Amino acid sequence: MYHLIKKAVAIRKHLERNIKDKDPKFRLILVESRIHRLARYYKRTKKLPYVWKYESNTASTLVA
Repeated sequence: MYHLIKKAVAIRKHLERNIKDKDPKFRLILVESRIHRLARYYKRTKKLPYVWKYESNTASTLVA
């Protein structure tokens, strides 16, 4: 989970610098959907608190 969030933050940072780059935008959607699926699994198995939520604007603080 940590590495997926780290990857999403890196892609988002890349997109801020290179606005016209289309492929990372698609990859970001894939990575973030993987984060949501994994979070759903972790919540179901009680490894993550039920109220935990991934938010892209606060993700960099989770990684730092």
